[in-house]
Amino acid sequence: MDLGKRISERLKEIRRERNLSLDAVARLSGVSRSMLSQIERGSSSPTVSTLWNLTRALDVDFAGLIDGKVPVNDGFREIVKADRIPTIESKGEGCRLKILSPPDYAGDCELYEVIFDAGGALVSEPHRDGCEEHLTILEGEITVKSGVRSLDFEKGDTACYRADRPHSLEAKNGPARAILMVRNS
Repeated sequence: MDLGKRISERLKEIRRERNLSLDAVARLSGVSRSMLSQIERGSSSPTVSTLWNLTRALDVDFAGLIDGKVPVNDGFREIVKADRIPTIESKGEGCRLKILSPPDYAGDCELYEVIFDAGGALVSEPHRDGCEEHLTILEGEITVKSGVRSLDFEKGDTACYRADRPHSLEAKNGPARAILMVRNS
């Protein structure tokens, strides 16, 4: 069965099993009623962010939308298996970002795993005033530039720097991997 069709059918099943109207799911998820209706009819494909909001509102993980197994609410807020973590492949040269924080954290405190190929870089324009980034190097070496200052960091180091000015991360001497937290004040 087509993945889009499976997702639309499962969303409708889960909503009805829980006796929720489209309006109720819209309020819980922040997804408009008309978009929910389009998704359930299969006339619109939801974005990853929309799916994430729906899974959280319905208390089901992504796998539950596809395989029909809805986990019992056992205290875990959310579970996303490694092969299902949303990844941004085109954000920089030789660099991939895995989104580790829930979409509803966007704009407040976002968490990413950043994976660099040798020589890979992530170059960013200034974020909003007061924004900071916290970077912890897990593997390799990374040069961090914020404004006019540039420093080198290696495995185990943590750097906190201003992100409300032009800034960049660049792998030095081979591939690298880091955890990046973007915090808006």
